[in-house]
Amino acid sequence: MNITDIRIRLVSKDDSKLKAVASFTIDNAFVVHDVKIIEGTNGNFIAMPTRQTPSGEYRDIAHPLNTETREQISSAILAAYEKEKSNQ
Repeated sequence: MNITDIRIRLVSKDDSKLKAVASFTIDNAFVVHDVKIIEGTNGNFIAMPTRQTPSGEYRDIAHPLNTETREQISSAILAAYEKEKSNQ
């Protein structure tokens, strides 16, 4: 799997833990939108896109199936976020 494109949209709310929203493309063939970059107590992390169920629970719409893939996606998105943030 190759991540071939990442797009970052910074969020400008100073008091929000949500720092940006990202989209990424896999192999120039499949795109995932609305990946959130969130400020946590141990640094920034990503949250995959979710949908609220009728019972009020949030469930991932798309997500990696293993730790290696999750880490690859997370590392690439967080690096792109830092780069975009430094360009501002």
